[in-house]
Amino acid sequence: RYNYPKCIMELRMRFIQKVAIITAAASGIGRASAGIIAQEGGTVIAVDTDEQRLENMSSEFSGSAGQVLTYCIDATDEKVVKRTLSQISENNKKIDILINAVGGSTIIDNPKARVDELVLADWQKIINFNLDSMFIFTTLIVPSMKSQGGGKIVNLASIAGRGFSDVSSSAYAAAKGGVISFTKKTARELGPFGITVNAIAPNTTLSERIRPRWEQQSPQDQAEQIEKIPLRRMAEPIDQAKVICFLASTDADYVTGQTIDVSGGLV
Repeated sequence: RYNYPKCIMELRMRFIQKVAIITAAASGIGRASAGIIAQEGGTVIAVDTDEQRLENMSSEFSGSAGQVLTYCIDATDEKVVKRTLSQISENNKKIDILINAVGGSTIIDNPKARVDELVLADWQKIINFNLDSMFIFTTLIVPSMKSQGGGKIVNLASIAGRGFSDVSSSAYAAAKGGVISFTKKTARELGPFGITVNAIAPNTTLSERIRPRWEQQSPQDQAEQIEKIPLRRMAEPIDQAKVICFLASTDADYVTGQTIDVSGGLV
């Protein structure tokens, strides 16, 4: 359960009458973003493959000013996504915000593999997992955003995509570098239609998936990693979600094509 800071609860309601689709919404950064948007009056369309976690978040956010609707689907299956988006459009008439949160480095056995330790299958798995759903959802949702005169798209990159990470593979760096380039290129294409496209580049964030690996490390190893971060602490999902929701709100109406490093100053 996320403990949303009191300051978030006291913000003005930025997402009233807004509909936001969030992929990988049942945990981590996606879930934290869903919580903020729902608390601030928005309708969240939560997409994930974990049905139990979707049910849990729907229950947790049931008292929010907004609402959470859940869809248990594979965000990398284009046919399923297309069918689901058709249903969503019929029910909600518009999609104002798309947050592409699917991604990660831990879907292969050795997420830290050096380039000469990688095999093609692992390379392709990382590339596809981090890029496919972003492309599928963006290309399918953009036409409706164009027709309604605008929209907000926020992608999840990583500091690995800037070459800053020592704890991830070159495949992951390439994939997240692709997210950054995709963000900048689509922002140029879609700006004339009132659609902004931005991204965040997190450092290691203690989500449900990452925290167990972090806790398995020795106190000395943890201390060494924290020492490299100017703010002297590890990131939590809510740290990333607050910046995502800024980019998804009208506060960032004149921001597009940008990737914001949310890394505690780590470079």
